[in-house]
Amino acid sequence: MGLLTGLCAFLYHLPQIYKWLLKPYYITSFLLTISFVVVRKTPGLCEHLVTQREDGNSCDFDWRELEILMFLSAIVMMKNRRATFVMTCQPPLYMGPEYIKYFSDKTIDEELQRDSRVTWLVEFYANWSSDCQSFAPIFANLSLNYNCAGLRFGKIDIGRYEEVSKKYRVSTSPLAKQLPSVLLFQGGREVMRRPMVDSKGRAVSWTMNEENIIREFNLNELFQKSKKLNKSHGLKEEEQNGSQPQEGGEELPPDTDNMEQPKESKKDQ
Repeated sequence: MGLLTGLCAFLYHLPQIYKWLLKPYYITSFLLTISFVVVRKTPGLCEHLVTQREDGNSCDFDWRELEILMFLSAIVMMKNRRATFVMTCQPPLYMGPEYIKYFSDKTIDEELQRDSRVTWLVEFYANWSSDCQSFAPIFANLSLNYNCAGLRFGKIDIGRYEEVSKKYRVSTSPLAKQLPSVLLFQGGREVMRRPMVDSKGRAVSWTMNEENIIREFNLNELFQKSKKLNKSHGLKEEEQNGSQPQEGGEELPPDTDNMEQPKESKKDQ
């Protein structure tokens, strides 16, 4: 079942995988990787190579070369173990409660710039990433505890919107290890992000859990400031609502006078 799920996921994301693999960096790396193997096994070329085999067969690997190839293969598999998401079983999708607004490529800029007083904490994720699926309940729990009028939570699937990924410089490549990325926006501008990205475009090692998110983004302090903002809005609304009855109260005396005049006229009568 796991292999069938991985095969279906591989076929579904095949066009996107082609875009990654057709970049000059990956093509050059692949050619350099197989160049020695091809030369060692190609008749006419392998005869001119030096070998340490006892039989003197230069068209086959000696024990030293086999050790080097096995060692390099183990290193590549360990460094890119998270990139082998196609052959692994992913955790189930989170379907619990949350106070999160889901953006698209057409709505994210408008929502972030609509009110400069609102702070946004936005998760950039991809549905195929197992790390994003594992982080989903954590981000949902944060939205339940800290969401208010001045502090909002949002998510956008950059696996679907490649332009958004490029604009906000969040790579969807499994080798970059930037998924999921949480960005803090104030006044429509990015203030900070986790994980941070180095000069080579790779994410700096950082544990994406609830405690680190609260500490790094100062959510407790932001939440208290947002609550004060809510109270100030509430006082302004009460003042506006309180001024309206006073205007109405000024209109009441003429009505009472009109009501008293008939009573006096009855007494006079």
